[in-house]
Amino acid sequence: MTGAAPPADPPPALSEPRSDDAPPAGSPPAVSRSDDAPPADPPSEPPPAVPESRRGRAVALVALAVAVVVAVLVIFLSLGDPQRGALIGRSAVGNPAPPISGLTLAGEFFDLDDQRGRWVVVNFFATWCPGCITEHPELVAFSERHAGGDAIVVTVAFDDSPEAVRGFFERAGGNWPVLAGNVGSVPVDYGVTAVPETYLVSPAGFVVDKLVGASGVTADQLDARIATLEALSDPAGTAP
Repeated sequence: MTGAAPPADPPPALSEPRSDDAPPAGSPPAVSRSDDAPPADPPSEPPPAVPESRRGRAVALVALAVAVVVAVLVIFLSLGDPQRGALIGRSAVGNPAPPISGLTLAGEFFDLDDQRGRWVVVNFFATWCPGCITEHPELVAFSERHAGGDAIVVTVAFDDSPEAVRGFFERAGGNWPVLAGNVGSVPVDYGVTAVPETYLVSPAGFVVDKLVGASGVTADQLDARIATLEALSDPAGTAP
């Protein structure tokens, strides 16, 4: 008789869930993390500042462009009028006097060509110029000395309004032709770079001297220069 088979092992008992794995009563449910949520957009950054070197280059380019425009304008004027182009950037001394003509503040017509036979003091003037104001009494004295007609003063206002110039002459005196307002190219033709500037035109119509200075000219200075030129071997005053 064969022996009886050993009894089969009993199935393992199911373990009871641990009480410490369950969330405590009354606690909020756990929030699950989701790795699939898109990340937040990074904060926007301000635009980069313009470097100082780049800004400096921009300023230099603008300055260069302005210089080119001025150079082209000078060339254009030179080509358009050879006589004017020859005088741009230098004094008219030693050349026939460039034309000066137009209505004066007194409403009379003045033409430099009509003054042949006497000395003409061409004074470039502005009411905002301290040297012009300083020299004005000297020009008045010179004009009064030569009331006989052997010499005359003519004023050309430089970058000034007719109203301001008229008011100045009414206060300070000066009984000679004054051109103000639209004086055309006269300052350029004479080579004026700053005021006051005074040019001496001989009886023959040549520019024979240029007188400049922070305080302007004096009556004695003008008379001395005329006397020197009249003593030269060129009585017409065509030599500078």
